[in-house]
Amino acid sequence: MHQEAHPPEPWDLRGDGWVSAWLVRSSALPALPAPTRPLTLLGVALVCTAFADYRPGGVLAYHELVAVVPVRRGARIGLSITHAWVDSAASRAGGRALWGIPKEAARFEVDPRGSASAHDGRRAVASVRLGGPVRWRLPVRARASVWQGVPGGVARTPLRYRGGVGFARLSWRVDPAGPLGWLRAARPLFGLALTDFRLRFGPRRSRSSRG
Repeated sequence: MHQEAHPPEPWDLRGDGWVSAWLVRSSALPALPAPTRPLTLLGVALVCTAFADYRPGGVLAYHELVAVVPVRRGARIGLSITHAWVDSAASRAGGRALWGIPKEAARFEVDPRGSASAHDGRRAVASVRLGGPVRWRLPVRARASVWQGVPGGVARTPLRYRGGVGFARLSWRVDPAGPLGWLRAARPLFGLALTDFRLRFGPRRSRSSRG
């Protein structure tokens, strides 16, 4: 079987994006890679959804929609990507092969004035619209670890972010019968606009057993 070519890690990406945080009943969450567990309080977990527009100047240029759950493994805190869609075959192949990210193919419609949607061939998986100016934009540097299930265990991959972050009023539509339908009973808490960012993903640090 032909395997799609992809860049080696690490991936240095640049672009803009929108992120919203949601509170979701932990019982509604999709499966997470054992032995990680969602961060919860009184049975409620935090979930983030994000659209990203990765522009030329990075290792790849493409669009992406992701759903991310903050997780813990013992005392360590990280992130796990439960769903991802991209419009780049190389990104899809690399995300799966390098880091265990379950990327799927999608078609994106992006309006630079403030809206984006992802279609998986059967439905509009999700769409987001910016409803007003971005406020309190600040330069931010951040680091995190992403934990994904891979054959034989769990992979931990570092990411580094550098760019602008501002508060944004974002409205989302999620197909209740689609793969993000588990968000249908939730509402976004707040939204962020990520502007002119640089993101380094990888290289993968470790693979540990699921025990």
